[in-house]
Amino acid sequence: MAVIKFGTSGWRAIVADEFTVANIRLAVAGIAAYVKTLPAPHRVLVGRDPRFLGESFVAEAAQVLAGAGIAPIVIPEAAPTPAIAYAVRTLKTHGAINFTASHNPPEYNGIKYSTPDGAPALPEVTKQIEGAVAGLQAGHESIPKSGPSAGGFETADVKPSFLKRLAELVDLRAIAKSGIKIVYDPFWGAGRGYPSDLLRDAGVPVETVHDYRDVLFGGHAPEPDDHLLADAKKKMKEIGAAVGIATDGDADRFGIVDGDGTFIQPNYIIALLFDYLVETRGWRNGVAKSVATTNLVNALAEHHKVQLYETPVGFKYIGELINEDKIAIGGEESAGLTIRGHVPEKDGVIAGLLVAEMVASRGKSLGAQLKELFAKVGSYYPVRENFHLTADQKAAFTEKLKTDPAELGGRKVVSVVRTDGLKLVLDDGSWVCYRLSGTEPVVRAYTEARDEREMEALSSAAKHFVVG
Repeated sequence: MAVIKFGTSGWRAIVADEFTVANIRLAVAGIAAYVKTLPAPHRVLVGRDPRFLGESFVAEAAQVLAGAGIAPIVIPEAAPTPAIAYAVRTLKTHGAINFTASHNPPEYNGIKYSTPDGAPALPEVTKQIEGAVAGLQAGHESIPKSGPSAGGFETADVKPSFLKRLAELVDLRAIAKSGIKIVYDPFWGAGRGYPSDLLRDAGVPVETVHDYRDVLFGGHAPEPDDHLLADAKKKMKEIGAAVGIATDGDADRFGIVDGDGTFIQPNYIIALLFDYLVETRGWRNGVAKSVATTNLVNALAEHHKVQLYETPVGFKYIGELINEDKIAIGGEESAGLTIRGHVPEKDGVIAGLLVAEMVASRGKSLGAQLKELFAKVGSYYPVRENFHLTADQKAAFTEKLKTDPAELGGRKVVSVVRTDGLKLVLDDGSWVCYRLSGTEPVVRAYTEARDEREMEALSSAAKHFVVG
């Protein structure tokens, strides 16, 4: 019997292993049980990314919802997670069920539930859903009988209203006026036709790669990381593009390439856009970042005299701050970002568009802008590494995480932060943050040196602390 657990971004599993039609019915019935606790009338959006069998899973979910007395609103085409989140808010539904495994490999699929505010479900909600699923599995309740066929349900095209909102938040005129060229790589995913259509309609020259459906995502995970962006870089060189934009399978994460072909890591993009939004929008109400995200954001917050919120890992915590209008921008080093007045959800589409606006408006490459940022508040060099552990090593390291080390690699620890995992801040402002995976024997080590020459030594010290 599968254990259906909703992590930081929903429930994910391998198709035909644990991600089966029977388990989909269970998960959707659990969500339906939660929705029924909310005020009527009950309406829920059902969408998907372009993964294998997505259309069939949407139809199955719609029937389970209908059987529970909840009106499903089916999104016929693959749609970005942020577009679905925006539709939840505009259509005022009781949330959305989204079939996506985001940036995971093609053999995975998943279910993400967004609450009525368009944000990822918080732990108190997912615990209720998991409890309902466990009750169904134990036979305390029964799965609602299927409703009518999916062909009879209300449908919604989420694209037009979402693009209209993006056009209100991004200065498309400035991008077009600058004359810059852009390359977009949707990674065969749900972002296809979103930023590219918006930019073309504004008169911006855009070329795309991987702009067709492939349920195998080219044979690898649809993850917009440097090592998978060769085709985008090649196209950029061909046309002389100033910016390369990429999004993952459900378009909630971004990857950015500078005009010279250099991949600019998400940590730096978040910091650059924070600085840019303060400069151009005058937003000073706050900035949020996860504890594992660069302290370059901390330094900029101090420089701009803006309130800093440091959250646990999981975009739902940043989403809460967006809903409360406490921040101008929030981001995670894993390439998640959103801004004030937008969805409380990661949006790789708006991230790429804002980067294009920033390059166009400032008339400088991202590399040049980053150098200026370092000159203003100091330099930061973040790296993330995964260390695989044996069962014994994991047990020993779990115990070690409970202690407060006085030093790391012979250097004094001046601060211990336990917002999420264990973060050790050293005397020069460099740091290491450890987080154990909840699903596999892996510890994630996030390190950030203040000097490029110190990166290797810090990484070595971080690893030694794990494996001894």
